[in-house]
Amino acid sequence: MTFVSENFGASKLADQFGVKGYPAVFVDDVLVAAPRDFGYFGEVEGTGRYAPWRNADSQTKFKTDLTRMIDLILAGKKDVVSRKHAGASSGFTEIATLPRFTLSDLSGHPITADQLSGRVVMVEFWATWCPPCRSTLDWLGELKQKYGDNLAILALAVESPEDQIRSTAASLSPDLHWAITDAPTARAFGDITAVPTLFLFERSGKTARVLYGAPPDLHEQVTKILDALIQ
Repeated sequence: MTFVSENFGASKLADQFGVKGYPAVFVDDVLVAAPRDFGYFGEVEGTGRYAPWRNADSQTKFKTDLTRMIDLILAGKKDVVSRKHAGASSGFTEIATLPRFTLSDLSGHPITADQLSGRVVMVEFWATWCPPCRSTLDWLGELKQKYGDNLAILALAVESPEDQIRSTAASLSPDLHWAITDAPTARAFGDITAVPTLFLFERSGKTARVLYGAPPDLHEQVTKILDALIQ
């Protein structure tokens, strides 16, 4: 048995099953558990097969299910298991348009979707404990400088200490809209199961692209899309 950890933003297995976040657990190519099973940001406490995860009973149930799946596959019953789980997914549904939301930025000023009307909008969900997020946020400042008023960028922090959020924001571009995500906003965006997650919206508000994680070609993908949208 070999344990493999992948960047879900560049995982063929994740693409096959529609998994857009973490944690997700596979045995070979059989999806055992998806992000919703463990609970996620903005979800009601106690929902999901293994939520709340900090509960010992939830962890025991997960270990039992995982062991059973391994036993079935080792017993040569992978085909039966695969057919049963082939239609499984993370339960994530991508949103069609920029949702309506109301937040306050780190200075206390309101931020709403209506304020962004007529511009290309980028929304980045990030966390202080996410190493790839820091480099992505630094790059977003460069994008804002390049595209100016044609592009509005929201940097929305999730599940992070407020003092660390403020410290990070203070060290990066002041031209981004910095705010702390609340549960209603997370749900409005289809729920946030992982960071970084980046949304791109056309001037009309239609969703242009959603990118998960930090795949190697992230900058190239986003720049190409922005050039097309802003032109």
